[in-house]
Amino acid sequence: MFILKNAGRMGLELYLDLLSQPCRAVYIFAKKNNIPFEFKHVELFKDSILGMKMPAGNNPGHSHEGQHCRGEFGKMNILKKVPALKDGVLTLAESTAILLYLSWKYNTPDHWYPSDTQKRAQVDEYLSWHHTNIRGNAGKALWIKVLIPLFTGQTLPPEKLQEVMDELAISLKQFEEKFLQDKPFIVGSEISLADLMAIVELMQPIGVGCDIFEDRPKLSEWRNQVEEAVGKELFQEAHELILNIKELSNIQIDPQLKEHLAPVLRKMMK
Repeated sequence: MFILKNAGRMGLELYLDLLSQPCRAVYIFAKKNNIPFEFKHVELFKDSILGMKMPAGNNPGHSHEGQHCRGEFGKMNILKKVPALKDGVLTLAESTAILLYLSWKYNTPDHWYPSDTQKRAQVDEYLSWHHTNIRGNAGKALWIKVLIPLFTGQTLPPEKLQEVMDELAISLKQFEEKFLQDKPFIVGSEISLADLMAIVELMQPIGVGCDIFEDRPKLSEWRNQVEEAVGKELFQEAHELILNIKELSNIQIDPQLKEHLAPVLRKMMK
């Protein structure tokens, strides 16, 4: 299902798990722009390779030890993180760097990362703000509703989720007022890397039943426009896993991994 056209010997390889928000951004961008690559499918939870250091708000796209860190991936990427790119001798392990590299190398349409200085600055501004705001808050609902119970066997009280959603609401208000304003997209009339990075994060709470677009007509309209710009079929394909997140409850987690992670996760519960 996830095997794409092989780019050939020493061609572009992308190491991805579509449970991860940044991985989805890279996947959508590459597919939308017809960039040939070999999909190296990393299954973070099934392969028992969830990260050993997880501050609150972190997400399963970051990993530091485990099965995929041995062999091919571990040798290629010492940071032990996905998404990761290998293109000949070049390796990259940060989503923004990967997206920019792909846009430059494959000369993708200008609207993704505009050549206009002011528009490019707007993309850069959003991407700088994104990490500690939208990214810092949107992924927490998944941890609270699915991942912490999966690893600890304990369900968090409803007020913990409400606290997280209140924090996210502040970021969403800033996103609408500062970055969207009355525009179809963050940088005007066309989609950019800023929109792509934002939407994959905001689909994370949707996957666990927290509809952040309800009662936010401006945000909902923006989502619809991003889906149209990307292509609804590709958008749904990329988000299939997160929209069926309950299937994670059937995964058999390595007991040693559970034992190691439980104390860390319980700290997130406080």
